[in-house]
Amino acid sequence: MTSPTLTQYLTQQGAAYDELPHEPTETASRTAQACHVSGDRLAKAVVLHDGGGYVVAVLPASHHLRLQDLEGSSSMRLASEDEIARLFPDCARGAVPPLGAAYGLKTIVDDSIATMPEVYFEGGDHATLVHMSGRAFCQLLGDAAHARISAHD
Repeated sequence: MTSPTLTQYLTQQGAAYDELPHEPTETASRTAQACHVSGDRLAKAVVLHDGGGYVVAVLPASHHLRLQDLEGSSSMRLASEDEIARLFPDCARGAVPPLGAAYGLKTIVDDSIATMPEVYFEGGDHATLVHMSGRAFCQLLGDAAHARISAHD
């Protein structure tokens, strides 16, 4: 079941989406396998701290984040599990939705996300994927910064 914060945000934005329940998984790649979804179409969130606040980096599950490609990377670090739990109190650990705006956080999006015809992402637990068109997802990202911040695994 999607987190209440995410559900409220999607409703407020008028986003068309559906939810896909699946067997509980612990990683984005296992979720993609369980749902028979390409890791190239599964958006994952990586929460970072830039010295002054938090940033949600959004990239395909089949990619890894390239911290050195982020502006201000010298002060960037991965947020701790405890920090993430405070920022996303209605989400399971490791199931952060890639829509930082829903939680009042800045977001940076990998350029490859814009080319996805459809997008799947964690809804706040380890047993639900949210699915929507790539266009709808990009609209939800609004004025998020875009850059090439990842590389394919």
